[in-house]
Amino acid sequence: MQTTINMETVEVEKWLNWLSSFGATKNDGVTRLLYDDSWKKAQMALKEKMAEAGLKVSFDSIGNLFGRLEGTEIKEKAILTGSHIDTVVDGGKYDGAYGVIASLLAVQYLYKHHGLPKKTIEVVSLCEEEGSRFPLAFWGSGSITGKYKLEDSKELKDANSIPFHTAMELAGFPPSNQSSVRDDIASFIEVHIEQGAVLEKEKKSLGIVTHIVGQRRFTIKITGESNHAGTTPMNYRKDSMHMASEFIAYAMNKVAEIDESLVATVGKLTVSPNVPNVIPNEVVFTLDVRHHQEETLDQYCKRIFAHFENICLEKGIELDISQWVDVKPVKMDENLIDMADYVLQDLSLPYKKMISGAGHDSQMFGTFCPTALLFVPSEKGISHSPLEFTKIEDLKNGVIVLIELLHKLAY
Repeated sequence: MQTTINMETVEVEKWLNWLSSFGATKNDGVTRLLYDDSWKKAQMALKEKMAEAGLKVSFDSIGNLFGRLEGTEIKEKAILTGSHIDTVVDGGKYDGAYGVIASLLAVQYLYKHHGLPKKTIEVVSLCEEEGSRFPLAFWGSGSITGKYKLEDSKELKDANSIPFHTAMELAGFPPSNQSSVRDDIASFIEVHIEQGAVLEKEKKSLGIVTHIVGQRRFTIKITGESNHAGTTPMNYRKDSMHMASEFIAYAMNKVAEIDESLVATVGKLTVSPNVPNVIPNEVVFTLDVRHHQEETLDQYCKRIFAHFENICLEKGIELDISQWVDVKPVKMDENLIDMADYVLQDLSLPYKKMISGAGHDSQMFGTFCPTALLFVPSEKGISHSPLEFTKIEDLKNGVIVLIELLHKLAY
């Protein structure tokens, strides 16, 4: 089947503008956080749109929204397609939302032009991915795949000290013992903006993701000794800022030595007492490390942390390294990659096979069921910002490719 571009696919931009009105900010951005009022209104509005498209609509116990198009022959396992509804604070209108809208438009098109599928298709608007309100990411896909249970969120609170379970109840999803885990998903297909500049720079219409990188995040605390900035000779000092600066430089320099695809980021640093004329007693900084191979992550972390420990022992400075994120690299399904490859060649669209440096819901599904992740370009690579933008032609191409892929899988 080859799909021609028509008004239904052109409307993707209109639908995105409509969805971005739920949580719209003064900066033309979107703030739609898990279980807040804008999130609830958006999910309820999407529920109505799914019903209007002829889908059987339901929520699970934590607020994931599903629109089901029942198969005529194989009903037991569904082809799931979609993305997440939540945003970062003052984020863009494409991240997550595009995947939800693209999936709904694709299934609506298929139903209108080809009738019921042989295999069941479900559109999902996942309740959460970003971790913007509570210190927990992938709550929607993680709950479906069994990575999370209700008790994992029990002690969590947001910045306003609102408990996670109170927020659930206020949004209309009171905590219950009903499991959100699914055992009837045949595959998961996600279309997403790239959130990087590779496709735009290389003039590609789409990206087929082969791997999603693993992520490790650490908090590193260096404790030295506060003292007078003028009266303490350099060789008598236990300067935590000096140590931190050397460690950060060492960590950055070692990246290129190990693998050109490896990335490391120090994104947050706090200093105590943070006074101009006092040698800092304590410095705490974060380290985010990403690569698509677990062995490379192991090699890098072992090398730099051994160096940190040896220097601190030599200088008499205390070191504490705590890890708070350990997301494994995930390989996308080879058969679905081949199918997407065939579709894109058939449509004569320029594309690239690539590695995703950002985490996505496909990372949760990738170890649970056959999973495919497709990217459309992001202008200037900007994301998590009101300036996030993808051209209408690229948005339409993503929908077209998804239509073709779902048709091959389900009809």
